[in-house]
Amino acid sequence: MTLAERLLHLRFRIDQAVHQAGRSAGSAQLVAVSKTHPPGAIQQAMALGQLHFGESYAQELRDKAPVLPPELRWHFIGRIQRNKIKYIAPHAYRVHGLTHVDQAIALAKRAPGPLKVLLNIKLGGESSKVGTPPAQLSELADAVSAVDGVELVGLMCIPPFTEDPADSAPYFAELAELQAQQCSRGHAMTELSMGMSRDFPHAIAHGATWVRVGTAIFGPRESRT
Repeated sequence: MTLAERLLHLRFRIDQAVHQAGRSAGSAQLVAVSKTHPPGAIQQAMALGQLHFGESYAQELRDKAPVLPPELRWHFIGRIQRNKIKYIAPHAYRVHGLTHVDQAIALAKRAPGPLKVLLNIKLGGESSKVGTPPAQLSELADAVSAVDGVELVGLMCIPPFTEDPADSAPYFAELAELQAQQCSRGHAMTELSMGMSRDFPHAIAHGATWVRVGTAIFGPRESRT
């Protein structure tokens, strides 16, 4: 299949999952994860109307953003390193992976305007992944919400990998429940960033508003040089 065929097929599957979940059309949007893929591949997707793209490496975002159309909307979905925030803040439409209030403060200082952010919640207890434990979520949400220049809009998660994508469903349900708890505390969290190529239908069933899909669109990742 060509990139165009893969993207159109994926959009059909997302729309189908939204319909099966009884949700309104367009309530789950696609972030096309373009990390390691060249600007030419991104331009192909843009020609089909895709505007939201996700990058995990700050230097790639720094290098790609200036050579692609300004209407493109960049989502930074990777680990946030303080010394590379200067590459993220000027270009990001959303930052999905906040784990500490200091990151919010640093982003606010360098962003050209108010920057919408999501908190990365660690649900599987995996030592290899960064994220905020659920028990610390309220404290972090309160601290980030107090930072001028950023707007806390939601939560994200990456469940542990399993052979059966359906095993991700309980983690997606947990993240949705954490979102509801924070809303009841007064935080206007309307966004859930969860679900990738293998498990996004389960994420949509539990309220995902952003699904982050790369391989199903662009194919295997290219090697970084």
